[in-house]
Amino acid sequence: MSRAILFHGPQRPFELAAVEPPPLGPGELLVRILACTICRSDLHTHAGRRHGHTPAILGHEIVGRIEAFGPDAAPVDLAGTPASVGDRITWSIVVGCGACYFCERDLPQKCVELYKYGHEAVTEKRPLGGGLADHIILVRNTAWLRLPEKLPTPIAALANCAGATAASALRAAGPIAGQRVLVLGAGVLGAFACAMASAAGASYIAAVDPQAACRERAVAFGANATFDAARSDLVEALRAAAGGIGFDVVLELAGVTPSVATALAAVRTGGTAILVGSVAHCDSLPIDPEQIVRRMITLRGVHNYHPRDLQAAVAFLAGPAAAFPFASLLVADYNLSDADAAFEQAHAYPGARICVHCE
Repeated sequence: MSRAILFHGPQRPFELAAVEPPPLGPGELLVRILACTICRSDLHTHAGRRHGHTPAILGHEIVGRIEAFGPDAAPVDLAGTPASVGDRITWSIVVGCGACYFCERDLPQKCVELYKYGHEAVTEKRPLGGGLADHIILVRNTAWLRLPEKLPTPIAALANCAGATAASALRAAGPIAGQRVLVLGAGVLGAFACAMASAAGASYIAAVDPQAACRERAVAFGANATFDAARSDLVEALRAAAGGIGFDVVLELAGVTPSVATALAAVRTGGTAILVGSVAHCDSLPIDPEQIVRRMITLRGVHNYHPRDLQAAVAFLAGPAAAFPFASLLVADYNLSDADAAFEQAHAYPGARICVHCE
């Protein structure tokens, strides 16, 4: 029997329920969850800012240990590393079918039959699909990775999805070495973006956030300068900091309309703006097509991520991340039975992570 925290909708308390894991199907894995960190998208769902299926088990930044392999489940991870029962793993937030139009074009994160951990309704067939539970069943085609033993469990959980999303955004932006990078939104995702850009050889990194604590922390993660998102001359100050012509790469992670407008204004002619943060409803933004054309701006959106981005995030955390204080992103620990209190504190600290332990 497994405990699971059921989400029944915004403004409603969680339900602690007992769930019997069903028999494993072909290609599935039964995983004992060790820890799950509360992502900002979990907070959007919990607060009602984004639609969520109910009842559901929230949580997708997860680390667990393999308890069983289902029929035909290969004991080899995404990187080709052999694994066995008891090994510690993490896995991609989304699973593609492998055969649809988008999967065949290397976009499994936009599969027409997408399965997304922590976002699906609990059903009789799929009763354990989120991180706030004792167990989770990894469905067929899930890309999972065996974790290096030296990587602490709570920090490893951040690879999915903050680390992988940052890796996806930087991959979409192209080569970073020698580039001037602007990070709009210096929460956990922004900290990853700053650190990854620094490790990739960016020549200058600026971070923007309304919270002083997040701005101060961004410096520890590689930012050369920070700016208050509320200042009236923000665009002018940013462009001046970037040599008067703007930034080569802009990563918009905050997901609010003024920040998106800043991204388009602060990117240089011929530069690239990557929009990542707008995963919940926000106001529309007028765009002047002539400016996009004349300034030759490349504008891209990144949603979910490719399994290779999770692989990059784990490799980063196991290597270059040692130069940055990633443990500081985790501000509190809770037991599974204290989910309501954990989410209350997570809403109060949206620029950090709360870890829920399931051991």
